[in-house]
Amino acid sequence: MRPRRRTTVLTASLVLALAAGPLAAPAWAGSSSPSATARETTGPDADALRAALAGLPDSDATAALVRVGGTDGSWRGSAGVHDLESGAAADPDARFRAGSTTKVVTAATVLRLAARGRIDLDTPVQHYLPGLLTKAFEPVSVRQLLNHTSGIQAGDGFGDAFEDQYAHRFDTLAPRQVVASAVAKGPEFRPGTRQDYLNVNYTILGLLIEKVTGHSYASEATRLVLRPAGMRDTYFPGTDPYIRGPHNHGYQAVHQPDGTTEFVDVTDWNQADRRAAGDMISTTADLERLITALFRGRIVPGPQLKEMFTVPAGIEGASYSAGLQRFEYGGQVYWLKSGARYGYSTVVAATRDLSRTLVYSVGSTDAKGESMNAVAERIALAALK
Repeated sequence: MRPRRRTTVLTASLVLALAAGPLAAPAWAGSSSPSATARETTGPDADALRAALAGLPDSDATAALVRVGGTDGSWRGSAGVHDLESGAAADPDARFRAGSTTKVVTAATVLRLAARGRIDLDTPVQHYLPGLLTKAFEPVSVRQLLNHTSGIQAGDGFGDAFEDQYAHRFDTLAPRQVVASAVAKGPEFRPGTRQDYLNVNYTILGLLIEKVTGHSYASEATRLVLRPAGMRDTYFPGTDPYIRGPHNHGYQAVHQPDGTTEFVDVTDWNQADRRAAGDMISTTADLERLITALFRGRIVPGPQLKEMFTVPAGIEGASYSAGLQRFEYGGQVYWLKSGARYGYSTVVAATRDLSRTLVYSVGSTDAKGESMNAVAERIALAALK
């Protein structure tokens, strides 16, 4: 399974959408959806954000939870349904599968350990995890894992098609199995010469955290990042396929031979193979707490925090730093991380000075698709105006 193409296309879609300017208001933008709720102060364009959420559920998304913040005010909104069967309003404080936004927490955990002298970012991972990589690999530094310049290829999952993965949704694929399948393919390129966004880099970082601390990834990430950030509703489920606490259901649209579309409930799913790369369950409030605490230097000390805002130099097309991604729009630089698991699409983004922050979770009906979800696109356009 290669997440690189989808992530690259999603980000490119966002940049192109922003560059194209505001979207034309939908025909239904003037009326609020019965299930939409919002609370705003000043600053963000409340009308545009309400319009972005209007009309849910639709074919693109069943729900959307949004938090926009910054120095000039904030806006909170939700729309859609808790589940398609009942049609009850979506819970604005619901937990959801946060996907690759987990990588922000993993990077912060590694950088905190680096600040404490437990990890050296320039030391090869082969030093910490002897035998994990074969002799076919040149030395791969911890920093190269963090910024996706390791050259290690993608690991294998339970197949590429949704149907194949869905059939194994309650099965466990251990992270070491994923890494072993990646290593067996040999290097894709020499470390430090290209950037290729892949989950396997952060899967290995999870193993590294466990090796140097002697504790599980979940316990260390919770101790070093979640608790200091005040993320009380965030946790790592491991092999548990269920989302604990209040949550909205996620769905995947499956097109049938007769031309109809079936919306398959994908809420329950064992994501153990993602672990440090994408196994986190969170809330929009907690992700907002995370990005705010991080950017203010409350989690990672200054010297190490610079890694999160440093894209590797000399690599054409590079945009990823340690745990984040850089993109520029309207003369403003934003640092973001997107995440997608079936049924749930998530983004956390902010300017370095926190003058504007955005967190959303969209109940995307094609979260792993090749293009950006239409509802998520409308939210981004409205939030970053």
